[in-house]
Amino acid sequence: MIGGAIALLILFNGRIAGISGILGGLLGLPEKDVAWRAAFLIGMMLAPVIAIGGGVGIDIEIQSGWGEILTAGFLVGIGTRYAGGCTSGHGVCGISRGSLRSVVATLTFMAAGFATVFVKLHLVAA
Repeated sequence: MIGGAIALLILFNGRIAGISGILGGLLGLPEKDVAWRAAFLIGMMLAPVIAIGGGVGIDIEIQSGWGEILTAGFLVGIGTRYAGGCTSGHGVCGISRGSLRSVVATLTFMAAGFATVFVKLHLVAA
């Protein structure tokens, strides 16, 4: 479904489905492209609500406190600005277009994520 949505966005709008870019385009005094950006983000937020309403069980267990979650979100935001995009833009769209920059960015995202989990579970928690 994600691949289909990305293909449709590129075909009908000529835009890459990078979530950080879509959200960033709404946060900084938008002049154009507001409707599709807002619709895309609203659709992302409504999808789990619709799934739950349709009887699809979603079992999420978060083992972190609000401080860790907010810090992680802040660091991810910094990373997406530094990398010029997020995992959806680079990992899903960029790699499928054959972008070497996106391959490097995605490998960097993944390595940082693996290292963070390893440190948190095996070095900090030990």
